[in-house]
Amino acid sequence: MNTKFPLNRRRLLASAPLLALPAIARAESAWKPTQTVRFVVPAAPGGTTDIVARLIGQYLQQKWGGSVVIDNKSGAGGVIGSTEVAKAAPDGHTILMGNIGPQSIAYSLYRNMPYKPDGLAPVANVIATPNVLVVHPSVPAKTVPEFVAWLKSENGNASYASSGTGQSPHLCGAWFLQLTGTKAIHVPYRGAAPALQDLIAGQTKYFFDNLTSSVEFMRAGKLRAIGLTSAQRNPMVPELAPIREAMPELAPFDVSAWFGVFLPGRAPAPIVEAYNLALKEWIDLPGTKERFTQMAGYPAWTTPAAFGEFVNKQIALWKGVIEKEGLQLDVN
Repeated sequence: MNTKFPLNRRRLLASAPLLALPAIARAESAWKPTQTVRFVVPAAPGGTTDIVARLIGQYLQQKWGGSVVIDNKSGAGGVIGSTEVAKAAPDGHTILMGNIGPQSIAYSLYRNMPYKPDGLAPVANVIATPNVLVVHPSVPAKTVPEFVAWLKSENGNASYASSGTGQSPHLCGAWFLQLTGTKAIHVPYRGAAPALQDLIAGQTKYFFDNLTSSVEFMRAGKLRAIGLTSAQRNPMVPELAPIREAMPELAPFDVSAWFGVFLPGRAPAPIVEAYNLALKEWIDLPGTKERFTQMAGYPAWTTPAAFGEFVNKQIALWKGVIEKEGLQLDVN
């Protein structure tokens, strides 16, 4: 899908409240765009990657006074859009709204990756959101140890849903099984909505879903939440504890869907720093923090160096999980 349109006030009012620039003086970078910025979103409109990009694009337009055009380039789990940025001129006028999939999981998942990690320059992490382990009410477990015991009693016959093979919820489930020495049947779907529909109907038994899409079904009693995949609690569901706290073997289990900005790999340091500074200013706005809370997310801003280190650790983590799972796909 190729959806291009300017980031204008009318569209922004439909998707998110305008965030006013802070009145306080801000440090200004030496570089700023001299032409329209193309902000590539490697996903379809409406998801978290798209929403965050529009909020950032709005701020950059206000800050620098130029035009920011959102370009949705979905396909191959985000690899198609990311490839365009990796091949773009490193002049700061093409940027990427990256995420955990095409910027960490994909390097080990796909046999024929068209770009390498150094093809993209990390600018800053922006927001992270947890997944939640939800089960059909027929599952007798209410705690993580009880859930693991139930999995063992099922002898590998329990089924778990995902929003697609190789996506974060799938690999989150695979890693959980690896750490606990249990087995289950993976049932992939084309997105979270049909996966939730079948889970609620009892066609599958559990799902490591994004918290924001499952929370309404949890509150309605249609699904039972067992725990969060992140290392910290979340104010949207303060009663839910991190899964990693429940059992010693799950201590390494820390999974959040993260969303950060990248530039083409050869982008000069002044351009990287200019975007990094602008993102820090945007994240510090009270309106941004409020919006993150509504999305069950938390600010994850970092320096470019720290973000690069984080991405490398994520690549290594998912490489181990994918290799142990024996999972390989082709970019189509």
